[in-house]
Parts: sequence; structure tokens; C-alpha cells
Amino acid sequence: MWSWLRWCPTSPEMLREAEKRILSHLQSVGPGKYVDIGCLEGMGTESNYVWTLRANAESRNTPLVLVHGFGSGSALWCLNIDTLAAHRPVYAIDILGFGRSSRPKFDTDAVKAEKQFITSMERWRQSIGLHKFILLGHSFGGFLAASYAIKYPERISHLVLADPWGFPERPLDVDERYKLPLWAKALASVAQHFNPLSVLRFTGPLGPSILQKARPDLTRKFAGLLPNAAEDIPNYLYHCNAQEPSGETAFHSLMSGFGWAKHPMVHRLDSLQQEVPITLVYGSRSWIDRDPGFQIKYSRPNSFVDVQILQGAGHHVYADRAERFNTLVSTIGKHVDLGTLPPLQPQSSYRPKSENGLSISDSLSKFINVRHDTAGDDNEEEVNKSDEDELEK
Repeated sequence: MWSWLRWCPTSPEMLREAEKRILSHLQSVGPGKYVDIGCLEGMGTESNYVWTLRANAESRNTPLVLVHGFGSGSALWCLNIDTLAAHRPVYAIDILGFGRSSRPKFDTDAVKAEKQFITSMERWRQSIGLHKFILLGHSFGGFLAASYAIKYPERISHLVLADPWGFPERPLDVDERYKLPLWAKALASVAQHFNPLSVLRFTGPLGPSILQKARPDLTRKFAGLLPNAAEDIPNYLYHCNAQEPSGETAFHSLMSGFGWAKHPMVHRLDSLQQEVPITLVYGSRSWIDRDPGFQIKYSRPNSFVDVQILQGAGHHVYADRAERFNTLVSTIGKHVDLGTLPPLQPQSSYRPKSENGLSISDSLSKFINVRHDTAGDDNEEEVNKSDEDELEK
């Protein structure tokens, strides 16, 4: 069965070339590097490697480490790396089991699999030789970044969580709350037994064109940098996910009902050292529930916790509003270098999402954790100019 699935037209070499086409438009990224993290407990006897992009590595300012989301890779930070590396070292890693990193077999137990992810990140840090750094994770990468910070708080200068997945608890009344039609319930029930991106591999050679047609919103985000974004982005994502679904299988072990984690992060952050500052960045149009961000803020009154909502951005907040996102992260970096904290977002700007009046499509997207957002590309007028001024302080 698996040999039949291998009809997918992909290989590590094709992924390398797809990544190269994207990175060729960046000025600051030097040669990538496979970082040897050795053997990990419960993952066989072979050494594992974490693919790492580096920019401005010679800078003596506080390093920034970027951790991508589910089904992605380090090249999707292409709208951010050059700007963020202007004043500090930037390292963008492919999470173990994703992208160009090794694809070992993870434990099927959620707790053990998460520990393997975190151990791989710490082994990577040791190999690179970083002492303390700013850790930024998007989506699933945000979940892992938070888990890493809890385990190794002494390494974190500032924790930045961009539209993080896996934070809220799964509601007990999912069916009633989201009022899904019968076909959607059946689809979600069946899909729980398969890896989230298995359909992509079933499509074989049609995969890149299907991605291109299914996600035109995603390719548009990168059109300003990549002249051939409509082809380069789908090709890159296809080759990231058409290979051995190692990290994807581990993610499946960690999730509960697609949209939630078996061990949600919202209350686990109570155990994070109070001294670690946290900034959570959400897209105003994202399907991700941002209420846990405010729960974390109010549950840590003696800690710095800032919640930023970027107007007009969807789940891919780093790409939807790349300029504002880069300004925000650069401001955090500047304050870390100075030993100060950035200004807090006014609390009055928080408007909780309504749980009533959700459309079927919105509810379904939230329920099955589809990586799709509808952030309008022509809605720049929605950006709050006063917020921009605040970010630049």
C-alpha cells in the first residue's frame, strides 16, 4: 500500500530545489546547514539532523529563532527574515519530521511525542551553541515553542507566539456549539483515523496543481516578493508534505479532533517562570481562538504578557501583515537588547469573538483545523494606524 502511495513525484532533491527558488529572492540568508542532534530516545539508533537557515549570524545582538507551523517549512519565513535579520542573528529551523529535517518515527503517545520534539529543539540549541534567544513559533510551532519555554525557561529572552495552535481546551459541547451538518460530522469522524495531509499524497502528481487552486489566498501573500509565487509556494509546500509523514503523524498523535491538542497549553503556561516575557500575536480574521491569550495574560499578573491583534490578518499572520509583524518582532528584539520591555497593547482593544452567528464554513474550518484563512488582500484600510505607532515605540 505504501509503495503505491510513493507514486508522489517528490524527493529530498526536489524539495531542496523548491526551497532554493524561494530563498534566491532573499539577501541575508547564507548557506543552510544540517545540524546533527544525534540519536533521540525511542527514535532508533541513527543520528537525526535539523535543517537550519541562518542570517546575520555574525551579529552580537540577541538571536531570534523561528519555528514554522504544521505542514510548513522554514522558507515560508521569506517575507520576514531579511527585515528581522537587519539587527540580529536569525535562525529558521525545519521542525524534526518536517521540511528538510530528518523524518524519524515518533512515539504514538502524545506526551512522549511532544517530549521528542522538545528534546530535538534543545539538542539543536546545544549544537548551534546559543545561550539565550528570542523564540518565535507560529501555529503548531507556537505550541512547541511554549512547551520548550516551560522546560527550558533559562534559555528564553522573550517568547513570541504567533497565532498559536493547541492552546484552548476542547469544548465538551462541540456538536452543539458549532452546529455542524451531518456530512461534516461524518467527515471529521473518518478523518480522525488518517493523517491530516494524507489526501495530498493520494493525489500524487496532481498535488502541486491542487494546492495552487485550493490555496490562491496563500500564494497571493508572497506575490510581492516572489514573481512566480503561484507556482513556487505550492511546489514548496507539496514537497514538504508529500514525503514520509513523520512529523505529521506525530502531530496527529498530539491533536484531539483536529482543532485542539490533547494536552492544551492554556493552563500549562501557569508553570512557566514568571520572569519569561510573552507576546501573543493573533490575526483578526484567523480561525484560531485568541481567548486563551487573554486568559494567559490575566492569569500571570506578575509577568509581562502582551496580546497583539493584527487587523486584516488571518492565520498566517506573519505573511498577511508582514510589515507590521516584522515591526512588532523587531521592536521586541530592540527591547531585549536594551534589557527593557516593549509597551503593552491597551486592554481596551480586546473584543472577544462571538460564539453566536458563526457560518457553517467558519465553524467547519475551526472544527477540523483546516489551514485556510480568508484574510482580504485589499483590506489594508482596516489596519489601525494608532496600533502601528504604538509598535514603533
